[in-house]
Amino acid sequence: MRPDPASFSHFGFLTLRRFSMIAFTNAVEPLRMANYLAGRELYRWSIYSLDGQPVAASNGLSLTPTRRIEEAALPDVLFVCSGVDVAHSVDDELIRLLRRLAQRRVPLGALCTGAYALAKAGLLEGYRCAIHWENLWALRETFPHVVFTPDLFVIDRDRLTCTGGIAPLDLLLHMITPRIGRTLAAGISEEFIVSRIRDSKDRQHIPLAARLGGSHPSIAQAAQLMEANIEEPLSLEELAQLTEVSQRQLQRLFRRNLGITPAQYYATVRLRRARELLQQTAMPVMDITVACGFRSPCHFSRSYRALFGHPPSRERRSPTAAMHTPDQSMAAGNVPS
Repeated sequence: MRPDPASFSHFGFLTLRRFSMIAFTNAVEPLRMANYLAGRELYRWSIYSLDGQPVAASNGLSLTPTRRIEEAALPDVLFVCSGVDVAHSVDDELIRLLRRLAQRRVPLGALCTGAYALAKAGLLEGYRCAIHWENLWALRETFPHVVFTPDLFVIDRDRLTCTGGIAPLDLLLHMITPRIGRTLAAGISEEFIVSRIRDSKDRQHIPLAARLGGSHPSIAQAAQLMEANIEEPLSLEELAQLTEVSQRQLQRLFRRNLGITPAQYYATVRLRRARELLQQTAMPVMDITVACGFRSPCHFSRSYRALFGHPPSRERRSPTAAMHTPDQSMAAGNVPS
């Protein structure tokens, strides 16, 4: 039976050595704020470790109270919290525990690099999952039967995985909104000065240099030039001259390494900048059209819809509506030129 995340009221967090404090905090705080704004206890949470003792996070701080997982009082969902050097934190004892919890049908989640522990225990095979971009490619090679995605978070049946940083805030709000309602969820985001609750379709921003593994400096240089020239886009000829490669070679490099043309990549850079302006400013659409280098509002709107699946006007809705805003990858065929 597939669990309903909206029904969870007791959240467990299993901390591993050098776990990410920011990821953990961004998972707990929406629960605390939900209780505070509702004026009653909607949620409770427990912090666990393998031996019941506090575990130091990557910033050197430890959390108390910490306790062992008592199987007679299991949480509704358990998140494995990890961070730096996760491979050295996953041992036989942890793997046995996770497998035992899976047998007890406890939904299992992971924050930051915690998905590594679930994968190592064989509990993610055939599942889609999210993990921090720094670990994405290596784990795809290590665990070929797990579908690692660049999404901010993924809920796939009884597995709930999330990248690090502030992304757990989005995951937890996504989980609890069906129960607490959009008004309260919007109140939580406002308390935390969050302008938009990101959707499960949103992707991590993966630095281009990381995606290329440090190779092909011409692509990285071209991307930097694109970022710096949004309002008046450079031509392919200008990009080639500034990166000291031929136009044909630059086209070939982008296609071979990113699967898209320089023009498609450039259009996506400009459209993502436009999205930021739509969500975070009150600039008129016409001004954003010009600021992001598009010929006309019609061209801008058509290109925007091709990438994000909806018109620019939709971004001007309330923060709660933005929870269901889809985002798509830079896939060839979905990126306008």
